[in-house]
Amino acid sequence: MKRNKTTYPGVFYREAERIGGAGLERVYYIVFKKDGKVLEEKVGRQFVDDMTPARAARIRAERIEGKRPSRKEIRDAQKAQREEEKNRWTIAHLWEEYTTNRPIKGLVQDRCRFDKYIGPIWGEKEPHQIQPLEMDRLRLRILKDKAPQTVKNTMALLRRIVNFGVKRQLCNPLSFHLEMPKVNNLKTEDLTPEQLSRLLEAMEQDANIQAANFMKLALFTGMRRGELFRLQWQDLDFERGFIHIRSPKGGQDQKIPLNEPARALLLAHPRTDSQFVFPGRNGGRRVDINKQVNRIKKVAGLPKDFRALHGLRHVYASMLASSGQVDLYTLQKLLTHKSSAMTMRYAHLRDEALRRASDLAGNLIEQLTNGAAFKKEG
Repeated sequence: MKRNKTTYPGVFYREAERIGGAGLERVYYIVFKKDGKVLEEKVGRQFVDDMTPARAARIRAERIEGKRPSRKEIRDAQKAQREEEKNRWTIAHLWEEYTTNRPIKGLVQDRCRFDKYIGPIWGEKEPHQIQPLEMDRLRLRILKDKAPQTVKNTMALLRRIVNFGVKRQLCNPLSFHLEMPKVNNLKTEDLTPEQLSRLLEAMEQDANIQAANFMKLALFTGMRRGELFRLQWQDLDFERGFIHIRSPKGGQDQKIPLNEPARALLLAHPRTDSQFVFPGRNGGRRVDINKQVNRIKKVAGLPKDFRALHGLRHVYASMLASSGQVDLYTLQKLLTHKSSAMTMRYAHLRDEALRRASDLAGNLIEQLTNGAAFKKEG
């Protein structure tokens, strides 16, 4: 290509096809001597780089004085930086690797927590660059409109991501001990006989039989919402009288007795072509039923803080514990609790039942004693 001079020493141009448009454009070059060698370097295009002879002359002067790297050096530096970024195990990089090496269970909630809280703050940082003060700010930010449990879940996710990287020797650990907040999560919900009666009536009157039966089965069996979502017809053993529970919160699959109210409900429940007892769209696994069950809860006039589904699990457990006829070990198995710690929240109800039984024994003995005294006087 023909070299064309400019009015600036050591600056010339060649004409080439214009990038991003029709016609030709000038491509500017500089020539200078450095370390006894004559060098020629491309400095930019007329339109794409907005290059002019004057700008090219300034670049030439900076190159001669050693104040400016060459375009090749800049490209090499950018390539090295990209390579370094690729090899940096930032929180975002660890998260990508973490999600490809874990089961799908719980991933949706974790992804939401990462995208909302963790990624925007620490995505480009390596674990050892995170400061304790940043953790305190996150805690305060979440607590503005979320429960303490959300703080705990978010911090637990960050800890799992970092531990994942540390165990695989991909990164250094946090520079401080991540102290998990203590959350009083042992809320035990219950309904009075009047409230329970209104709820059962609201279920009967509701047009959505799927939602009504969903709530009834939660009350009859104490099953969790996710367990009911996953419940399939093949999980029901009507002959032996058991319900097979898939992937309970405790981990391994479990089975619980199929009591008579649950049996009658399931035998009468509408059955579709879907494998799921409570199918979602197109017969697939249901993922939400809050709108329907909250409508029934509202019609029944239940307290606002009563959780329409998990609360029924508590009602089921409370009724059994307060009956005095079910020991805590049996209750633990019925609720599929992994350990007895969660079941112990109902211990006070069983204690009250035992106290009533003890009082009854005391009353009976007192009656016998009074009867014997009356006969002696007679």
